[in-house]
Amino acid sequence: MKTREQLETVGNKILNQVRTELYLSMRFMGPALGSLGFTMDLSTRTVGTDAISIRFNPTYLLQTYLERPEVLNRTYMHMLMHCIFRHMFSAKQHEDSELWDLCCDIAVESVVDSMDYPTILRVTSDFRQEWYERLEKEVSVLTAEKLYHYFLLRKRDPYLEESLRQEFALCDHSFWERKEEEPPEENQNPKAPMESSRQQEDNQKNQDAGEQQKDAAPLGSMDLKEKEWKEHARRIESDMETYAKDAAGDAGKLKWMLQLTNRVRKSYKEFLKKFAVVREEVSIDMDSFDYGFYMYGLQHYGNMPLIEENEFREAKKVEELVIAIDTSASCKEQLVQQFLNETGAILKNQENFFHKVHIRILECDNQIQRDVRINDLDEIPGYLEQFQVEGGYGTDFRPVFSYVEQLRNTGELKNLKGLMYFTDGFGEYPKKPTDYQTVFVFYGDGEREEAKVPDWALRLYLDTES
Repeated sequence: MKTREQLETVGNKILNQVRTELYLSMRFMGPALGSLGFTMDLSTRTVGTDAISIRFNPTYLLQTYLERPEVLNRTYMHMLMHCIFRHMFSAKQHEDSELWDLCCDIAVESVVDSMDYPTILRVTSDFRQEWYERLEKEVSVLTAEKLYHYFLLRKRDPYLEESLRQEFALCDHSFWERKEEEPPEENQNPKAPMESSRQQEDNQKNQDAGEQQKDAAPLGSMDLKEKEWKEHARRIESDMETYAKDAAGDAGKLKWMLQLTNRVRKSYKEFLKKFAVVREEVSIDMDSFDYGFYMYGLQHYGNMPLIEENEFREAKKVEELVIAIDTSASCKEQLVQQFLNETGAILKNQENFFHKVHIRILECDNQIQRDVRINDLDEIPGYLEQFQVEGGYGTDFRPVFSYVEQLRNTGELKNLKGLMYFTDGFGEYPKKPTDYQTVFVFYGDGEREEAKVPDWALRLYLDTES
C-alpha cells in the first residue's frame, strides 16, 4: 500500500510541475489547466484523460520525466486540446472509433505545432509537414470532424493510417470509451423501490469508505463536464481577444480554431422567422371550418351545407426581403455558386414565403452590378438558370445599403424586414445601423475578416457539409 501511495505522490508531483510550466508560458490557459485532476491508473501503459482527470501510469511518467521531460509538456497540452475541443464527448457519434481517434490527434497536433512556446516546442518531421500541407490543401480547416469525413471518402489504407497514428498519437484514448458505456443494469432492469433504495445506500457507503474504484467516471457528470469545457473554450477565446491578446500572440491558430468550435450555426428557416409578417393568403383554413353547421345543412336541406371552408387564412411568412450576393474578386466563383444555390433553396421553400412576394437580389462587389426583382416564386428557376457572375472587383458593402435606402425612399420597398448579405467577409462595412434586420451570411470555414462585422448586424454561419 505504501509503495502505491508513493508512486501516486511522485506522479502527482511530476504532473503538477508540468502544469506549472505550461501556466507560466500561457496564463490565459489557467482555468482550463486547473480543471484536470490527477489519478493513478494502472490500466494504462502511458497517460490519458477522460476530461475529468489525467489518468497516468507512474512508471511511464517517471521514466519519461527523467529521459525526455519536454515530451510530458507536449503530451499534457495535447490532452488539454482534446478537452477544449471536446473530442471525447463526440466519440460516440462516430462509428469508426480508431479513425476518429486518429483525426482527433491530427487536429490537436496541428494546433499545438502552430504554437510558438518553448515548453511545448517540437521539431516537425518531413512526414508530418508533408501531411499538413496536403490536408490543408484538400480539407482547408483541420478539425477532427472534417478530417474524419475526408478519410472516410477516400480509399482507406491501413498501413498509411497506422503510420499517421504513430506520428500523431501521444495519449491513451481508451478512457473516452468508458464514458460511452451502457447505463448500469439497475437502470436497464428496474428493481423494486425498496431494493433500489438499498442499492443506493450501499453504493453511498462504499463511496464513503473509499471502496469505489478510482477509474470509474462519476455517473451523470459527463454532461456537466462538457458544458464546463465549452465554457473554458469560450473564456480562452475571450481572453485571447482582450487582456491576453499580446501574451497569446504565439498561440498560432488556436484562436481561429476556437472561433470555429464556439460558433453557433443556425438554419435559414430559423432566421427567416425574424423577417416574417402576418397577412391573409389564399388557402383553405380547416381550423375555422365548423362541421356542425355543415352537417346540419346536409341533413335538413339536402345537398345544401350552411357553411363552407374559409378560403383565406392568416399566415406568418416573409413578404419582402433583400438578398445581396458578393461577386467580388475575393469571393471565388465556387463560393458565389454556393451562395446562389443557398439563395435558390430558401426561395423555393414556400413554407417560408408568400407566393406573391417582393424580393430583390443584388449582385455586387464595390457597386451594384445587377438588381433582380422577383414578385413570384415561380420566377426562381428562370433566374437560377440565367445567372452569370458580374463584377469581380473589390468589396464595399456600403453601396448596397445606400441603394436599399433609395428603394425605400421611392416606395419600392414598403415593408422591408431584413437584408441577407452573402459574403466572404472582406470589405468595408457600413457604420450606421439599419432599422431593419441585417444578416451577414458566411459559407464554410475559410479565413475572413468577420471580426469587422458591426455589432448591430447578425452573423449566420452555413456549414459546407450540410
